[in-house]
Amino acid sequence: MIKLYADENFEFPVVKRFREKGYDVLTTRDAGNDNQRILDEDVLDFAISQNRAVITLNYNHFKNLHKQVKTHSGIVICSRNDDWDVFADCIDIALRNEESIDGKLIRINRPVK
Repeated sequence: MIKLYADENFEFPVVKRFREKGYDVLTTRDAGNDNQRILDEDVLDFAISQNRAVITLNYNHFKNLHKQVKTHSGIVICSRNDDWDVFADCIDIALRNEESIDGKLIRINRPVK
């Protein structure tokens, strides 16, 4: 299963649901990196050092980082969704059949109602 690193702006209730689904999710708080205004480049570097894909709500910065840094463990960019269960399910559906997302940019859009 894909190992994830949730950046500081990613919603903890979704992290909790992901862990319940069996995902290995490290948060910035778990890593001792919260409330430090760490640059996105450094977030990605840390994730790479831990062999984890970054999961974030920060579309523009990480889309650009993906273009610049080709060797990473994956970047999962999500649209904000306050329905935590639906949010976690959408991400899970996108990732569950992937053996690896190394070097990939995955976009998770909020479902249209």
